[in-house]
Amino acid sequence: MTENILEEGTAAPDFSMRDVKGKVFKLSDLKGKKNAVVYFYPKDFTPGCTTEATEFTRDYKQFVDAGIEIVGISPDSEESHDKFRAKMGIPYPLVADTEKEISKKYGVYGLKSFMGREYMGVNRSTFLVDKTGKIIKVFKKVKPAGHSKEVLEAFGH
Repeated sequence: MTENILEEGTAAPDFSMRDVKGKVFKLSDLKGKKNAVVYFYPKDFTPGCTTEATEFTRDYKQFVDAGIEIVGISPDSEESHDKFRAKMGIPYPLVADTEKEISKKYGVYGLKSFMGREYMGVNRSTFLVDKTGKIIKVFKKVKPAGHSKEVLEAFGH
């Protein structure tokens, strides 16, 4: 019963975010300037999410040098993101999607199952958005280990 995940070639829905210095900007502000990696993850401080954030942080300079901004989105609060960013040294924006509005727009909020229990949550997914604001690649059911390199390669780096 997962919502329909956005497909490649679709315009990326816009949303607001706050960078590490607290400046608020929108995904659409990157149009014509940078490509973007918009990745959705279930929860701060969980093993898979920590692995994914660690790898994107490790490779961040390569993304910046290639003109690519990284944006992480989860249902956690701004306060949780601030703690996660501080502990992990995350240099890119994390978006608090507490109402799951962005996750629903991208179609990544839906039914999940863990150890035989079903529940609603964010499915780990990544969208590559080009400078025109179009989604050029979708990674569904992302495995955190090695994902950052996979994304760089998809952008041709």
